Amino acid sequence: MNMSPDEPLWQWEFLILNRTILFTWLIMGLLTCGSWLVTRRLSTSARLSRGQNLLEVLVSGLKNQIQDVSQQDPGPFLPFVGTLFLFIVVSNILSIVPGYEAPTSSLSTTAALATCVFIAVPIYGIASQGLADYLKQYLQPSFLMLPFNIIGELSRTLALAVRLYGNIMSGGVIGAILLGFVPLFVPILMQAFGLLTGVIQAYIFAVLAMVYIASGTQATHTLSEQPEENSKPNT
Repeated sequence: MNMSPDEPLWQWEFLILNRTILFTWLIMGLLTCGSWLVTRRLSTSARLSRGQNLLEVLVSGLKNQIQDVSQQDPGPFLPFVGTLFLFIVVSNILSIVPGYEAPTSSLSTTAALATCVFIAVPIYGIASQGLADYLKQYLQPSFLMLPFNIIGELSRTLALAVRLYGNIMSGGVIGAILLGFVPLFVPILMQAFGLLTGVIQAYIFAVLAMVYIASGTQATHTLSEQPEENSKPNT
């Protein structure tokens, strides 16, 4: 039983094709084609297509969640966080297809997704506050906290990757074990539970990504607002 879909399917010298890469390309193709089909005939009339209705519900839900988490305009964060959520949720839902293995059951995929979040945090933070103000948060409340703040950034990235990998991989392994002992009803229930778990894990990953980004864009704003509030005259 394979613990990961990283076993090579084809190899030529240094070029390697495994199930993780293959199914990742498949998901990218599905998302690209699906988005093109849904958005090619957008309408503002009262009668909307099912695809556009689904798209509007999804976008509205994501914007509301991002705004609730960040307390900021969700516009700049929606493309990145929304892409993370859609990729992970489609990757996990397709696990009901025979022969398919979710790329998120590979540590290389979850590490790549977590690395994207790790890179996005300073990008959004610097764009929002400027380089100097963003870097100041690593020296709060004292410059002695610099190494601990850096370690915190790295450790939460590692936790983000391992959490998603562990939940998806363990679900597939448990389902395969149960299939050998009880080959009918229990695996069906586990598959349904796995779908629910996959959607929840995609939601958790997207929310945590937004929490980390929001912490990078709001940290110095909070500190800079305190003197202004204290300087207001008492009434």
